[in-house]
Amino acid sequence: MIHERNLVFSLHTRYTSYLLRVNETSHLEHLYYGRRIRTTQNLEALIDKHTIGIGSSVAYDEEHPALFLENLCMEYSSFGKGDFRESAVIFSRSNGDRIADFIYTGHRILKGKPRSFSGLAESYGDHSQCSTLVIVLADKISPVKLELYYTVFDQCDVIVRRSTLTNGDQQPITIERLASLQLDVFTSDYDLVTFDGAWARERYRTTRPLSSGIYVNDSKTGTSSNRHNPCIFLVEQGANESNGDCIGCNLVYSGDHCETVEVSPYGKVRLLTQINPSTFRWHLNGGEKFATPEAVLTFSHEGMNGASRNFHHFINEHIIRGKWKLRHRPVLVNNWEATYFNFTEHRLYELAKEAADAGIELFVLDDGWFGSRQDDTTSLGDWTVNTKKLPNGLAALSKAIHGMGMMFGLWCEPEMVSRQSELYRNHPEWIVAVPGREPSPGRNQYLLDLTKEEVRDYLFESLSAIWSIGQVDYVKWDMNRPFSDMYSTSEGFRQYEFNHRYVLGLYELLDRFTKAFPHILFESCSSGGNRFDLGMLCYMPQTWTSDNTDALCRMHIQEGTSCGYPLSAMGAHVSASPNHQTLRTTTIESRFNVASFGVLGYELDLTALNAQEKESVKDQIAFYKLYRSLFQYGLFSRIKPIAKSKDDAIWVVSNPDFNEMLVLFFQTLNEPNGQSDVLRIPVADVEATYAVTPRKERISLKTFGDLVNMISPIRLKDGSPVEKIVSNTLTLESELEYYIVPGDILAYAGIKLNQQFCGTGYDKETRVLGDFGSRIYHIKKMS
Repeated sequence: MIHERNLVFSLHTRYTSYLLRVNETSHLEHLYYGRRIRTTQNLEALIDKHTIGIGSSVAYDEEHPALFLENLCMEYSSFGKGDFRESAVIFSRSNGDRIADFIYTGHRILKGKPRSFSGLAESYGDHSQCSTLVIVLADKISPVKLELYYTVFDQCDVIVRRSTLTNGDQQPITIERLASLQLDVFTSDYDLVTFDGAWARERYRTTRPLSSGIYVNDSKTGTSSNRHNPCIFLVEQGANESNGDCIGCNLVYSGDHCETVEVSPYGKVRLLTQINPSTFRWHLNGGEKFATPEAVLTFSHEGMNGASRNFHHFINEHIIRGKWKLRHRPVLVNNWEATYFNFTEHRLYELAKEAADAGIELFVLDDGWFGSRQDDTTSLGDWTVNTKKLPNGLAALSKAIHGMGMMFGLWCEPEMVSRQSELYRNHPEWIVAVPGREPSPGRNQYLLDLTKEEVRDYLFESLSAIWSIGQVDYVKWDMNRPFSDMYSTSEGFRQYEFNHRYVLGLYELLDRFTKAFPHILFESCSSGGNRFDLGMLCYMPQTWTSDNTDALCRMHIQEGTSCGYPLSAMGAHVSASPNHQTLRTTTIESRFNVASFGVLGYELDLTALNAQEKESVKDQIAFYKLYRSLFQYGLFSRIKPIAKSKDDAIWVVSNPDFNEMLVLFFQTLNEPNGQSDVLRIPVADVEATYAVTPRKERISLKTFGDLVNMISPIRLKDGSPVEKIVSNTLTLESELEYYIVPGDILAYAGIKLNQQFCGTGYDKETRVLGDFGSRIYHIKKMS
């Protein structure tokens, strides 16, 4: 809902209000963003007062000697007129002039959301879901026009922002910076929350109290990156996960980004999100327009959980699109960690048969099926079947997989090329490299120049043929290295535009593929979670969250990811133990419990599991399918975050009215003879009564080690044939525990759970978790 009265603009969602005005100098002044305000009148109290000057500063003009732009909450700032904070827009003219002064010239209010037609990924919504305010600003002395777009998604409590710059002059200008969003906040009593990491430890949550200075969260890798995700939050100091003011911001973009948070000398906070100026310039001729990526803004007074749920709702409704929107995602098995490059047709059939017997719905053939690929040094770009490994071809394998009742999926890495490939031998000019300079390798591979139309055409034609012949239902689109040596050999190419033009080329290619193959479920991947962003989610409804599938690491990774992205977008697999990335040993039950809070898959040698483990996998998949709607699309809450807890964590996913919930209890290390565990669920309906039951699990006898000999009639030596036979055929059941509990007790006090095993005894009620152990509790209202 959008209102304008006397050039005061009020943007309202269900629970939030965003207010701005045109001030006395025709600049846009930000007034308020927070909980919904009922009135749009008598807003004098929200206007910052300026009646006297400021020492060592610059007044805007002689007519307004007390107006200093550097101490004003502005809606969009420019360079060179006294606002010494980071600017939202900087461009230079042919004479070197970089000064701009944008003032209000008009506005329009539209139903729905106009498309940008910029080649960028963008959100969508119809007239019943959103409305848009467009404010037009113009430079005071030159024909350069700036348009600010605010699209209000009422039901999601989200405002989508973007900017366009139009050069009305005959002379070209060079854009150095153009922010998608600027938000000036009156007070600095916030913590900055970012999501940082590297390969195999993506999006760990980092919290910093704001103080004077400039904070930069960015990527210069060519992608949104695993170093610093574009999603950030400003959280009121003293807030907790479910209470307190929280502002969230994300960028619909898959390339270099930059989020700047600046605390001014006067205690105001400026937030900017944009294409990273470090790797961006854009030549804008007269009459041309440049559009920024969209920025997504949300507010909640219910802490990070509230802001996260707003993001989840918005992404599932207005970012994800096509056949797989709001649809159950299949349980998959991926052969990678079972075989790596060393597989045969027969080996794949063995894995597939085991997967089908377990109830798996999608079989994915990962790297190594094409060209002459035997390791990661060859064949990228040669998208033809490796007949040494698949002598009967891809079509025969796909037919066999479909005949087992499963979908068939395929890995590919279209954006890359190996020097040892037919593609490189035929087209060395397609590689991204500076002439005369040796390019730097990453994972023994190089980047293809997606700014070239002929490269995109080759990839579309070659991969379309493979996917059609193989009757592919799912594609895992990988991208395993950052950018380097950024240069295109196209004639007349402006090299400082390379990174952004690459992203535009990628989006054009993805748009062609998704329109040509609307039935295919695409999953984005980039060395795991190196390109987990809203731009890719516009084309691919789920993303491989991390190559690291260790249960403990995944608690941190999936929890951090959940702050900005829904569970339906997160690929999460059960892998082998010891884990291939950490060598950590965890139970197959705990690995499932963590992976179930996302799109479930398995990535291990199913044929190597013993009989009891295979039965566990069958039970896990049946449980996941039974509650798949909750796991993928339920309301997610971090009750006790792993990032803030050294001992245990609690996650909850529920339906909208909290009639039914699934709760994950995860502990890091088992404390001997420690304090009792309490399961407290603050989101429970206090008027209801709930039945609470843990998911039944199998406990391996190996968990008890040598202690099993205290009750065994014969001595079982670790690793002996007898011990293996016993462990393969016998397991213990998890604890017997069941509660009927009033909702107010569940919400306010919590359930004091059964004791954990501590070496002094064991009975049918004893909880056996151990290090990195967990349980899922099913909680349902009683009729």
